[in-house]
Amino acid sequence: MKIAPFLTSLVVAVWVIAIAIISVQNATPVSLKFLTFQSIKIPMGLVLAFSAGVGLIGMALLQPLWGLASFGQRNSRLEDDAEFFVDDEDF
Repeated sequence: MKIAPFLTSLVVAVWVIAIAIISVQNATPVSLKFLTFQSIKIPMGLVLAFSAGVGLIGMALLQPLWGLASFGQRNSRLEDDAEFFVDDEDF
């Protein structure tokens, strides 16, 4: 049994439960303001849930891109390290 997917699912489940509890407790309507824009009044719990969802989806989409960027750096780093290793049998 692989433990990493289980732990990932457990962490996500705990976050979803925590957001649900906070959402129920924070039913006060709020209005978001950004520069000159203002939203309609929506419950604070809904704002928290939406923000957490956007964060989870954003990180899921960006994570493969970070993997590709570090893959290119890792290969060049290995090639640079290879220059410093000398085989003693050639001398």
